[in-house]
Amino acid sequence: MAYGQQTQRVIQAVRTKISSRALEPGEKLPSIRGFASSMNVSPSTVVEAYDRLAAEGIIFARKGSGFYVSPNTQPFTVSEIGPHLDREIDPFWVSRQSLDTGSEMLKPGCGWMPADWMPTGSLRKALRTLSKADDHLLCDYASTRGASNLRRLLARQFAAEGIEADPNQLLLTGSATQSLDLLCRFLLRPGDRVLISDPCYFNFQAILKAHQVEMISVPYTKTGVDCEQFEQAILEYKPRFYVSNSSLHNPTGVTLSPQAAHQILTIASRHDLILIEDDVFSEFMPAMTPRLTALGGFDRVIRLGSFSKTLSASVRCGYIATKPEWVEALLDLQVATNFGGPSPIATELIYTCMNDGSYRKHMETLRMRLAKARREVSANLAEIGIQSWLMPEGGFYLWSRLPEGVDSAELARAALQQNMVLAPGDVFSPTQSMGHFMRFNVSQMGDPMTYEILSDVIANL
Repeated sequence: MAYGQQTQRVIQAVRTKISSRALEPGEKLPSIRGFASSMNVSPSTVVEAYDRLAAEGIIFARKGSGFYVSPNTQPFTVSEIGPHLDREIDPFWVSRQSLDTGSEMLKPGCGWMPADWMPTGSLRKALRTLSKADDHLLCDYASTRGASNLRRLLARQFAAEGIEADPNQLLLTGSATQSLDLLCRFLLRPGDRVLISDPCYFNFQAILKAHQVEMISVPYTKTGVDCEQFEQAILEYKPRFYVSNSSLHNPTGVTLSPQAAHQILTIASRHDLILIEDDVFSEFMPAMTPRLTALGGFDRVIRLGSFSKTLSASVRCGYIATKPEWVEALLDLQVATNFGGPSPIATELIYTCMNDGSYRKHMETLRMRLAKARREVSANLAEIGIQSWLMPEGGFYLWSRLPEGVDSAELARAALQQNMVLAPGDVFSPTQSMGHFMRFNVSQMGDPMTYEILSDVIANL
């Protein structure tokens, strides 16, 4: 970690203590040496942080006595309040901690890559182009299906996989999350049952819970969903659909083999089950892999995706690809809930970036960088007793087993006090049976302090 970043981390820690009322106006701050020890930084870093806070009027020095909270400190904004240490660890936990804490936090548990891993040069270039766009693009609502140029680009990408998809079979949405929400509105009624894997992406659980349906989970293995239990669950519970990732399953990193994909499709066909394929990670794969949509078409499979992981989480846009008659019904739902497709500015920005040859080069470089990071992070974690469950073929997640006796929720809570956000295993587990696992984002683990904090916290649990 750079020296300036260490200082910012200490500053944020003090701000958090003040905003959460752990330190009241007029109260004395921890000693420089004591705070340096608890934050795993040098005393000079704490001195600089205290001096900067004093310059802002947030604290003041009393000669020979130390530093105190200023009696006239103004309240911080909600975004400055920092991590919620007492929040229940549930499917919302990682999202809330990752989104609401500042950029100075270490975030091995978050679900996106750092800004300096993203194609910011292409984004800035596209923004300059957009500044000269037609007034209608800058001011008007989107069409109900979303921008036709981006839908045509997606249709060409589908064709490269051997999938026939008319652009009118593609519906642009606000995000992959909104895509799943629309599909739930379309396909489900309260009390219905939905099949998910154990573990699975925690926000699947959050969305399904919001729709008041019953979640039925099936174990996920190193080759994909346990197909025997998958079929047994369909027979017993008659779920409305199954939702999962085919490429780079979140959180495990598993990619389906052709045999596993065929088996899932065969079982689904036999029992008339709808399959929703979340395809947000497939571009991180070094080569094209079997996807349910490519093998089974749109008769039974719905694909959803987005551009947040590869391009920008700040420019939200997702898509749904399905059969034409379902698109028509989803259009009405999108109008009812969003009054049209995603922002024309967002879709034009995405189209401009993706239609640029630099995007392909960015992805090629990114895949190589991530492959190196996965190897290095896995080796570094192993040195402190954390073992990778498997080595994924692509992407930025490692699903890892903690040392014997270490509970991931306890570890996450303790790490949060050291300004680190982790993703404990049970937030991904409908059955709460993954307490000995943790999901790590390798792109967020370039700071050596990450491993020092993990090691220290594990030793003190």
